[in-house]
Amino acid sequence: MKMTEIRAMAKSRGLKLGVGTTKIHAVRTIQLDEGNFDCFARAEVGYCDQEGCIFREDCLSLAPKQNNG
Repeated sequence: MKMTEIRAMAKSRGLKLGVGTTKIHAVRTIQLDEGNFDCFARAEVGYCDQEGCIFREDCLSLAPKQNNG
């Protein structure tokens, strides 16, 4: 999801994002406003059980990859 879409989503919820707000911070702000955990980009080892989340694809691509080797 593009940052412009995330900003529009935040604006529609009455949330104000600063000029330097990162995608991660913006999505986490939206998640908290929705009453959800602010888990965006925190998936460990590329695993997330929130299959219906609209941010899931970006979340998994931004989450730190842990090496087991």
